[in-house]
Formats: sequence, structure tokens, C-alpha cells
Amino acid sequence: MALPTPPASLASRDLRAAELEQNPTEAWLRIYAWMQLARSADNRILDLFRQGLIKGTVTGGQGNEGLVVPLALLADKSVDVVSFSHRGLGGHLVWSGHLCDHLNQYFANAGSPTRAREGNIHHGDPAARSLPMISHLGAMLSSVEGATDSQRRLGRPAVGFGFFGDGSSSTGDIHESLNLASLLSLPMVFVIENNQYAYSTPMSEQFAAGTELWRRAAGYGMEGCAVDATDVEACTCVFAAAIARVRSTSRPVLIEAHTLRLRGHAAYDTCDYMKPGESDSFHARDPLPRFRAKLAAAGHAARLDAIDAELSAFLESAVGISLALPRPDPAGMAADLFAPVAAPLPWQPTPAAPLSLNLAQAINAALRKILAERPESVLLGQDIGVYGGAFKVTEHLLAEFGRPRVFNTPLAESACTGYALGLALNGHRPIEEFQFADFATEAFTQITQNAATLHFRSGAGCPIVFRFPCGTVQLGSFHSQELEATFLGMPGIKGLYPSTPQDAFDALLAAYEDGNPVILFENKALYRCRKQPVAWNPRYREVWQPRQLRTGDYATFVTYGEVVHTAAEVCDYLAGEYEHSFDLFDLRGLAPLRLDAIQASLARTGRLVVVHEGRRTHGFGAELVARLTEENFAALKAAPLRIGALDLPVPFAPELEDAYRPTKDKLIELLTAWMG
Repeated sequence: MALPTPPASLASRDLRAAELEQNPTEAWLRIYAWMQLARSADNRILDLFRQGLIKGTVTGGQGNEGLVVPLALLADKSVDVVSFSHRGLGGHLVWSGHLCDHLNQYFANAGSPTRAREGNIHHGDPAARSLPMISHLGAMLSSVEGATDSQRRLGRPAVGFGFFGDGSSSTGDIHESLNLASLLSLPMVFVIENNQYAYSTPMSEQFAAGTELWRRAAGYGMEGCAVDATDVEACTCVFAAAIARVRSTSRPVLIEAHTLRLRGHAAYDTCDYMKPGESDSFHARDPLPRFRAKLAAAGHAARLDAIDAELSAFLESAVGISLALPRPDPAGMAADLFAPVAAPLPWQPTPAAPLSLNLAQAINAALRKILAERPESVLLGQDIGVYGGAFKVTEHLLAEFGRPRVFNTPLAESACTGYALGLALNGHRPIEEFQFADFATEAFTQITQNAATLHFRSGAGCPIVFRFPCGTVQLGSFHSQELEATFLGMPGIKGLYPSTPQDAFDALLAAYEDGNPVILFENKALYRCRKQPVAWNPRYREVWQPRQLRTGDYATFVTYGEVVHTAAEVCDYLAGEYEHSFDLFDLRGLAPLRLDAIQASLARTGRLVVVHEGRRTHGFGAELVARLTEENFAALKAAPLRIGALDLPVPFAPELEDAYRPTKDKLIELLTAWMG
């Protein structure tokens, strides 16, 4: 179905600052046209929701147009980066796409840019550097920072635009992101959309009396100011000057835009929490009719009437087309969880001669190879620079490749992960080291609800590697956890858990070239425990598949990580003492699970043993047992044996830690009782 042609008043999506002086009439009329389209569309969407033609709920940007439309017009949409909030329909309309594309998103129909997988305004255009919003509003900023920095690294004079409200300004992510932008000198325009309410909570219950949010800028070493977003002309001039300054200085700025809540947080919000008369005072200051009246008084009433008429006809035509589109087809959803498997990168066949390396050295060698051969690669993490990381895995890489490629991050796991996500969305391939896997819980939202879901909800690949040092080495409960079940239980994340230096080398290469977020689990007990030959392996992608280490007929034994070595010793002991041999598998790839070889083994042996270092209850072994026995239940000769750690926080003392985790003696005891 052909889309209606936008009217002449919408012919341009750009506004240069010079036009405000050289041709102000056309500039103001252009701003008015886009503001009017945004308001009309928001109102029409609300009507359609009330008619039951749009599901879920809808948010509205009524009263916000004088802020978001001028900024979107002033941005250089060929290089700049943005993530609009739920009050930013006007910005979406200006930035890219046809009106029908945006209406389709609300209708959740077959033409929805997110294939109806995301709600109302939760969309963007990653290819045009409009990053889709998430409901964790504070966490949106850092991804814009990363994509903007990526643009600058590619030599493009980009500016990033990050929006957040007075409510989300209280989140820790806002602090982390503002600090990071100032620290890295990122060209960001941060806009606080202050309409005096966080959902229903007034300013007086969010901040101490007299708080002016823009004054926080000084604490981050950046410029700050306030602007009245109901004064369209003044707001436009402030944004034009700020964008030009940020583009030339590459220093961030914080602007508190005082805007209005003409409608509630969402369609079902009755605004009964407002003070008496407050809503009327807001409507009296509505920027759109005030702006229109000023333009009409200047002699442009006829043109305004013509603009209104053509916009109304355009909107109704677009609504009709979007309403006629079919409902979305659920076919293909599962296949779209991950970005497609790409061709292998053109790695150099080095090191050709085997090197004797332990697991930490093998990861260091893989990182060095990636940095040397892949110019888009970036390493970041706490203390990974001069210090070489908490476990010296990144030792000497800063000196060899320089700070733009290898750099320390502040103690801000959430913002730094969001920043890495933004880099990944714009063509870079970041590798982020967490000092301990435990600390990645600070970035749980960014990893599991942002990075992991991006391809499914937007079609954008997110090639990023998260390095998780994990496992027990007598460091207590905050530095020792196995979190594979916690993170990989969320869809969209891949996971590798190598147990040997060669596998670690291969796993990092395989994870790096994948188009999805990949967690590399690195057991700390394996870092320095043994050396093995490590060389270039042209079949490095096989690390995604299980590897069979022992052959037997009594049972199928599945494990991964540090326990692999313990399990091998146990299998050898049981074969010698009890004459029971096992098919022993090192799982290696934890997500997605590729279990064909193990399924075939279990069909033959009829017995299953699963062991892992993480806690038993809700542990990763439960998923393995479920999947393997579902297909082979009839062939089972005994109940599966599932062994994990105790359901406790990881204790500190070595005697307690040994009692907590599955040791060799404990495995032998449990297995012999099970075999008995």
C-alpha cells in the first residue's frame, strides 16, 4: 500500500542555526509544522486508544513539543546520536521514518518497526543512530554516550542527545552517566525534561526545597543552564548555541528544560494528584497555541491555516493506512532472538608455533591478537590499564596499544556497560572486563534487558564481550559466585565457559566475532593453575560445541569450567576402582546449548550425571537435566544425579569453602552412593 506523501510544510527535517537570523519566518513556520504534527498525532493516538484500536497504554508528549521538535530539527541527523524518551514522539517524527511507521508502532501491526515486539514509543532507528528507549530511563543515557564516542572515534563530528526527566534524575545511572561523559569529554547535550512530576510524585517529594537540577552540572565539571520550554523561540536559540558549542569543544552540557504536564504519565493517569488549579495553569502556558498566536499576529495566519489543514489530511490518511495493515505474524520470533551467525573474521594464523601458557596468559594472548588485528576493538574495565586488571589478565596491553584502545573505567558498572553497548551499536566491538563476576550484578539491567534484547526488539546486532572472572578461590561471598544461571536465564545472551588455555584462547576469538552479547566465564582457580600448549586453531568456533574427554558406557557425565578437571580425575578413579566408565563431556558453550552429542550419549548409556560449581537450587544443572531427560526419559535406567554447591552464600575460610563446593572427595562419595 502506497504511503501518503508528506505535505510541503514537512519537506525539511533540518534547521540550521543561521536560518534563525537569515530566514526566521520560514524557520519558525517549519518548527510550528512539526510541533503541530506531533500534537495532532499524540491526540489522535489517545483517541484511538480510547476506542480500543491501540492496546496496552499510550504516553503523550503534549506540551513537550517546544522542547523536542526544535532540538531534533537542529541536530545533524547524518552523524548525531539520540535516544528519545516516552514524551518524544515529535523527535521521532523529525529524526527519521514516515508518519505511518510511527503509527504502526502504536498499532503493533505488521508494519511496526519493532515487528510489534515492543510497546508504543519504545522504538527508534538504530541504523540512523536513534537508539530505542528502555523503561529504565536513567540507563538510556550511557548507550548514547557510547555511540557518540564511537562516531568521534570514526572521525565524525557527532553530538549525542540524552533525555531524562526530573524523576529519573534521582537514579544512580544518571550520576554515573554524567560523570562518565565529563571524564571522557564526550560531546553530549543532556536534557532534563522537568514537568514537576515523576509519574505522580511532585518535585517537593523528590528533592530538597529550592533544588535547581541544572546546578548539578558544576559538580561534574560541565556547563549547565535552565530554559523555559514553553517559550519556543528562546528554547530553540538556547539549543542552537549549546549544540554548536558542544560540537566544537567536545564538552558535555546539562540543560534543565522546564516543560509542562498537559496530560498524565500515560493514558490511564487521571492527574488527580495535581494541586487545585495547577492543570489549568499548565494549559494556560501551552507552548503550541501561544507559538501559533504569535506567528499569526506577525501576519502568517493564512499560512498557519493552510499548514493545519494539510497536516490534518495527512494524519487521517496515514491513520487509515496503518489501520488497514494486518496483525503481526509470530512466525520467526525465535529465530530473531540472536543476530545471524556471521562469516569468520579474517584472523591471521598466529601463533603458529604452540606457546606454553596458562589460562590467564591465553586470554591475554587472545586480547593482544584481537587488538592487533581488529581496529574496531576496544578494551575497557576497572584497573585494566597500567595495573593490568585485578588478575593481571590485561597486563602490558595499555603500553602496547594505547589508552584509546585500552582504558580504565570508573566504578560505574551500569553506565560503563551502557557505554560499551553504544560502542557496539555503532560498529565498534568492545570487550568489557568486570573485576569479579559478582560486580556484574550492578549492570544487570544493561546486560540482560538492554543489550540482550536489542536484536529481538530492534533488529540491531550488539557485538560485545563481557568477561566474568568467577568461581571460588577463598575470597568470600562478594568475589566468588557462579552466575551463569542468573544471567543466561535471560534471553538473548550467549555464554562460553572454557576449562583449558587453548579453549580460552579460542573462546575469546569466537565470542569477539559473534554479533551478540557474549559472556565469557573465566574461573579464577584456572587462571594460574597449569600451562598447556596454545596455538592458532582454525577450528576455534568448535568451542561452542561440547567436547568429549572420556568414553564409557556406564553413564553420561556433563560438566564445565574448573570442575572439568576434577571430574576427569573422578572418572579415572571410578574406572579403576569400580570398573565403571563414563562418557565425560566438557560443555564449553552454555548458551545457546548444543546438546546433540550428549543426547546421543545419554540414549546409549541411560544414566546422567551433571556437576557444576554453582549453587544447586535454580542452578544451571537443573536446565541441563531437564533438557536431556525430556528427550531420553524412556531410556533412563536411573534417576539423574545433579551435583552443585550448597545453597548458601559463598563462605570465606578454606575449610568452609571446601564444604560448600563440589570437591573430588565429595563427587566420589555421591557417585558411589548413586551407583550402589
